[in-house]
Amino acid sequence: MAKDNPFDPDLVRELANLIADTDLSEIEVEKGDLRIRVARMVTAAATVAVAAPAPVAHAPVVAPPPAAAEAAAKSSAPHPGTVLSPMVGTAYRKPSPEAKDFVEVGSKVQAGDKVLLVEAMKTFNEIVAPRAGTVTAIFVDDGTPVEYGEPLLVIE
Repeated sequence: MAKDNPFDPDLVRELANLIADTDLSEIEVEKGDLRIRVARMVTAAATVAVAAPAPVAHAPVVAPPPAAAEAAAKSSAPHPGTVLSPMVGTAYRKPSPEAKDFVEVGSKVQAGDKVLLVEAMKTFNEIVAPRAGTVTAIFVDDGTPVEYGEPLLVIE
């Protein structure tokens, strides 16, 4: 290959390994005129509900296991206080491994308070509360991969 070819097969391998190690379905890297997109085919079995939905209890919300929270978040209309991920990346609930979480279920927050971090391409992006309220549900664990538009938490 010519020296002026910016294509880096090692970078493609590294991106493919990142996709294989996470729940991401695709990743795209852009630098100058070079843009590399690596995607994998994801097949999902279609399921059809035949019974009426179970009644929903109106008990206080606690942080459910991530799999249950993910299924509940995707199966119903989003709560108006749901904070969605603005990007694909890895969600962090605390600023460093030894620090305490930014928020817990029951935490009171003000608009603009930092509630999570989402790391994308080695850049940590602050996720702030869009409004004042109480955190009633948190759908991600520390270090969880997240997709664009995925529910992160609910502020009521």
